[in-house]
Amino acid sequence: MRRTLDALVVLAAPCVLVIATALLATTLSEANEIYALNAIVGVSIVVGLYVFVGNSGVVSFGHVSFVAVGAFSAGLMSIPVESKTGVLPDVYPFLRDTTYSNIVTLLIAAAAGGVFALVVGVPLMRLNGLAAGIATFAVLEITHNVLRNWTKIGPGPTTLSLVPETTGLRQATAGALIVIVIAWAYQRSRPGRLLRATSMDPAAAQAVGVNVHRQRLWAFALSGALCGFAGGLLVHFIGSMTTEEVYLELTFLSLAMLVIGGATSLWGAVVGALVVSGIDSFLIQAEESIDVVGRTLDLPEGTRLVALGVLMALALILRPSGLTGGREVRLPRRIRST
Repeated sequence: MRRTLDALVVLAAPCVLVIATALLATTLSEANEIYALNAIVGVSIVVGLYVFVGNSGVVSFGHVSFVAVGAFSAGLMSIPVESKTGVLPDVYPFLRDTTYSNIVTLLIAAAAGGVFALVVGVPLMRLNGLAAGIATFAVLEITHNVLRNWTKIGPGPTTLSLVPETTGLRQATAGALIVIVIAWAYQRSRPGRLLRATSMDPAAAQAVGVNVHRQRLWAFALSGALCGFAGGLLVHFIGSMTTEEVYLELTFLSLAMLVIGGATSLWGAVVGALVVSGIDSFLIQAEESIDVVGRTLDLPEGTRLVALGVLMALALILRPSGLTGGREVRLPRRIRST
């Protein structure tokens, strides 16, 4: 009973934090509510990344490619047919002549991200260390260039526009909670525990019969599906998208969130996403001039990325395990031990 209660606390803590952020957003101005909404969508992306990186110990620079595939899939399949003929004249006929509802396109986004991750993961998950990181970055580059130049499956170098803006505060919060619950369930499952064992000692895990490649592959596919789903939420939040919006900057930002929060815990992924999103939002406003304690703060353009880079470096140097120490929120030890 105590063990079950402790597990529920691990789940409840990040869920409560996301819900509290959503409730806070309802008290803000419309302009600031957008930043809070963006932070909640960011939680879905970072938790999706955490499912693989946090459990396997393998750093991936390519997960934003699954966000991109999900975003463009959901966006393309939700634009009204009558609009596609004008803004997407070159896409394949079955894409041009088909439109689905919001929920269906989110499921399509998750499926597209998961299948893509499964396909590319078959060879990639045999790699370790630096080789794995470089290979995943290569996937990001390939995905970016395909989406940017293949007008048969999207707008190419132009903007994917006229996407229904259906990701409001409720949908973003519900989506983030769904991703958190799936991540929590996976890390408690037998495959999740086996994958964590491979991250601590791959040789020992293999010696007792754990198939490292298989465990990494399934986690990679699940992580890709969650990132694809998050991409669907993102494109329905923005209403339009270019390939540059789901490329290097988002890759750096999502990794910074995970590292600063604590890459080895679900709690750390959520805390990192919200904290870094808050800092990022403040710096974005400061680059456009903002009043702080009666004084005008006007930072040069690009300051936000420099500041986030410094924060990430400091986190790696001073607190490698992140703000949360890579630990979950649990019951007090005296309660667990009684």
